[in-house]
Parts: sequence; structure tokens; C-alpha cells
Amino acid sequence: MHRALRSRVKKPLDLNRTRSVRVVREAKRKDIMNETLLDTFKLGFGCMRLPLLDENDPASIDIEHLKRMVDAFIEGGGTYFDTAFVYHDGASETALGEALVKRYPREAYTIATKCLAWAAPDAQTAQSNLQTSLDRLGVDYVDFYLLHNVGGARTAKFDEYGMWDFAREMKARGKIRNVGSSIHDGADALDELLTKHPDMDFVQLQVNYLDWNDPIVQSRRCMEVAQKHGVPVVIMEPARGGRLIDLPARAADVFKQAAPDASIASWAYRFCYGMPNTIAVLSGMSSIDQMAENLADYKKYGTAPFSATERRTLDTAVEALHAVDAVSCTNCKYCVKDCPQGVAIPNILALLNLEAYTENRAFVKGQYAWQAKAPASACIGCGLCEAMCPQKIDIVDHLAEAARRYE
Repeated sequence: MHRALRSRVKKPLDLNRTRSVRVVREAKRKDIMNETLLDTFKLGFGCMRLPLLDENDPASIDIEHLKRMVDAFIEGGGTYFDTAFVYHDGASETALGEALVKRYPREAYTIATKCLAWAAPDAQTAQSNLQTSLDRLGVDYVDFYLLHNVGGARTAKFDEYGMWDFAREMKARGKIRNVGSSIHDGADALDELLTKHPDMDFVQLQVNYLDWNDPIVQSRRCMEVAQKHGVPVVIMEPARGGRLIDLPARAADVFKQAAPDASIASWAYRFCYGMPNTIAVLSGMSSIDQMAENLADYKKYGTAPFSATERRTLDTAVEALHAVDAVSCTNCKYCVKDCPQGVAIPNILALLNLEAYTENRAFVKGQYAWQAKAPASACIGCGLCEAMCPQKIDIVDHLAEAARRYE
């Protein structure tokens, strides 16, 4: 382990309220625990895009290739491995058991895995996922257990199935060391979640420089909410699913001119490494070459913040990405209040913008498949959304365009 961080954001106790001794003790315990969680090598190994023997079979993981990646990661100082019950149709956990658990002492690494309760048919199935994950991995406990992809209607399933109390019970039994959740939702939803569940040990958030001030993703605001609650963060999507590595020329050229020897990827990861209150920054690596590049960048730059010149370069690149005709949606959500079809209007408009920024329709189409909860094609053209829109956006036309592009 690396030396402890000397500064971090702590949740202040509100001494103006009457609070029980138990609550005060819990806050102190959480401070001590957070110090340990934050004392980490920040690059995390995301195991959702592992090398395959057959590109058409997500379960055909190349174990020998994965072993080389695991060896390089641990030799480079890494400890945090992130998988999930569903990754590679369940084969990710099994492969990690082979490549990591059977080959290294338990104290050499930490494992995070996830439960997607909203995808389970009932509570018994959702709760059984944990033991299945433990059996696949070949461990007695997981270091981090995530109630995965909460937010919106999905959260209701976790509540209905009693997953919060189940996770707490499994933690008390020693099968989970740290209980948390991942969320693809805005700052207000995160604030409500952490207020309702103040004993969560960590949270996983989508954070990157493209989404930092995005009105839908709200990376900056979500990080601020986590800090307010004193909850450490695991960062996902630091490179926006690889889109911030394969950039359009108008942005890539800015980085290359400023630092010809630096990888495009390094800018995305460095933006996140230096974030306060962060446990790990996940990279979904698929090859030993990607692993080597990420480790070399981490060794070179570490968690040091950008210099003033580097920050100006990043800002210029972000401006270049946004220098396209984009829909002027501010995510006020007035449009959705009276929509008779429940169309996910702000999300769909944001995806149209994402394609404009990244020039990658295939990637956005994949995002659309799960983010557009009620698709653009459900629009009946009633115009109620446009009547409510402060920005006077031609919403009906944009929805029709989204349906043509992504459905």
C-alpha cells in the first residue's frame, strides 16, 4: 500500500442537532475507515472488457493473456480489481478466480463485484447473486460489494427486494467488507440516496472531463455530493468508454501539439487520478499493451495535478469537442412533466450531443439502448414538451432524428 493521503474531505458533524452517541461513534468509525480506503494505488483494473479467444463469444476469456495482465498490474503496484455478476455472461468472475485468486495471496489484492437487483425476477434470486459471485471467484468475502446501477425506477427494485438490509447483514457476517452502490443519475438522486443510506461505505460515479459540467451526467456535482456526505468514490468511465482515447482530430490535435510524447489516454486518467476523496479510477483494459501504457502513465504522472499550462490545454481540447452545433438542453426537465408517453427527452437530447462531440454513432447507439428508458419513437408529436421548454428547442424534430439514428 502507498502512504496515506495527508488531506481529504471529512463529513462535518452537525453539532446543532441532537444526535445519539451511536451516530457520533459511527461517524468517527467512518472517518478511520475512509482513511484506509483512500490509501490506495489509484489505477483500478476493470474486468468487463477482458481479452477473448473468440470475439463472438463474450465468455471465451483468454486466461493466459489475462494472467499476464494480472501479473503486470500487481507488479506495477495495482490492487483493485472490479468485476460483476453479469460481466462476460458471468465468466469475468470465474476468470478472475483463475488468473488472480488461485495465484496470489488474499492480502495482495482487493475485489469489487456487483449485483444488478433490478434485472432479477425476485428477491431470492437477487440475494443469491452474492454467494454465486463468491463461489465463482473462489473467495470467502469480497472487499467491495456494489448494489449496481441504482437510480430512477431501478432503485425501487433494490428497495423492494430488501437489498440494502441484505448487504448490511452480509457485511456483519464477514462476506462483504465494504458496501456501496453505483449510480448513473444526477446529483439530486445521489444526495437522496446517501441521505437515505448514510452507512454506505463508498459510491461509484461516472466522472470524466467531458461529463464534468454536463447537465445530465453532472460529474462535478455528484463528486461534491459524495464529499458532502463523507463517502469515498470509485470513478468509472474516466475515458467515457474509450471515446476520450479515440478523439476527433479537432481535440486530439490540441493534446498532441501540447505534449507530443503523452498518450491521449493519459489526459483522461490524470483528470481523475488527482480527484480528492477517490479510492480508485477504473480502466476496462482488454490487452497487455493497454495495461502497460496505463501503468507507464501512472508511474510517470501519478496523482499530481495538471500544471496551469496543462489545464489550459485540457480546457482548449474540451472547447474543441464542444465546438459543434449542439442541442441547447439544460436538463431542467420541464419537458418531461406532461409528456403523455414518458419519453426520456433530456437523456435523448444529451445523446445527440454526445454523437456530435465524439463523432461516433455506433458508441452512442449502444448508450441509447439502455439510457433511453422510453425511446424517441414513442413520441406522438403532441408538442406539450416544446410548449414547456424555456430554451425553445424543437424537441419533436430532435426526437424523430434520434429515432432514425439509434433505433
